Amino acid sequence: MNLAVDANEIFAALIKESKTHELIFDKRLHLVTTEFFFAEFKKHSEEIREKTEKTEEELNHLLDVLKKNIAIVPLEELLPYVDEAEKISPDPDDVAYIALALKLKCAIWSQDRKLKEKQNKVQVHTTEDLVRMLAQSK
Repeated sequence: MNLAVDANEIFAALIKESKTHELIFDKRLHLVTTEFFFAEFKKHSEEIREKTEKTEEELNHLLDVLKKNIAIVPLEELLPYVDEAEKISPDPDDVAYIALALKLKCAIWSQDRKLKEKQNKVQVHTTEDLVRMLAQSK
């Protein structure tokens, strides 16, 4: 299953081992995010480091592992989809994820309730949705 993954889901996987962490490494999911994720990671790296109590080296190693499990799409590839994404998005912060989902014709993995409920052009799956869907597909 292809999924555009919200940076917050990746951050959640970095911060603690949970269902989100398990899903990030589930081989049945083909996860994709934008290169914007790395700017967000850099912006929040101190907060993540504090929450995880990991050293900078440990966090960088975990980030390297994540890079191997999550494909990155350059922002310029999303440009043809931005206008439509801006019209759809209930929040300017979600435009890149909607554009990515439109480009790949896939759903988004996000816990953002507004993103799920305030638009109907792109499917949005929560962590709970994915756990349930994967359990049914075994």
